[in-house]
Amino acid sequence: MPALSKQRFSGAKKHFPAPTPPPTVARKATALSEATATTLLLAVDLQPAFLAAIPGGERTLRRAAFAVSAAQGLGLPVAFTEQVPAKLGPTAPSLLALAPGAPVFAKETFSALADEIIRGALLEERRIGHLLLCGIETPICIHQTALDARRAGIEVTLLSDAIGARRTEDAEACLEALRSAGVHVMPSETVFYSLLGSARHPFFRDFTKLVKAHAEPAAT
Repeated sequence: MPALSKQRFSGAKKHFPAPTPPPTVARKATALSEATATTLLLAVDLQPAFLAAIPGGERTLRRAAFAVSAAQGLGLPVAFTEQVPAKLGPTAPSLLALAPGAPVFAKETFSALADEIIRGALLEERRIGHLLLCGIETPICIHQTALDARRAGIEVTLLSDAIGARRTEDAEACLEALRSAGVHVMPSETVFYSLLGSARHPFFRDFTKLVKAHAEPAAT
């Protein structure tokens, strides 16, 4: 997507952009909000070809858009992965547009962290301590990425409303196993409210607008 000036990484290792520091809040931080300096949101394989194959793909994309927008507002770095984009196409353009300049990593491995370039960028260059995950598919790429992050000593939180799978029963089994492995599974609003920590946070007002803008459509 040249018009969006995305950085697509493949081949030689590339520089990962420096993080934007989160706004200062004049209050005692919660355990989750203390981690913002080393937190990154990784949006995994949110490509139209995959979104069309899972039930509720439109909702997953909408909730992922909320997560990306919230991370951007908080000053958290965002990165995208794409599974074999030469064959399966790029990330949904509407999602990429929400994070101009965020790196996009092409991969063939199912775990994002099994790819040497992505692992180097996240674990060696950025040294992240807390990985937020959204995307698809829960029993495959999300599952393997979360486990690899935990093995590397990284805290992992899955945004439960912004992940998807073709079969619900497969996703439920994998989420249970991931919880047992120390992975947090929480709704995105819960996670970002925890990162805000207070209504005095400079981003709070805009965040509440995001919440309303990405709310579930009213039943007809």
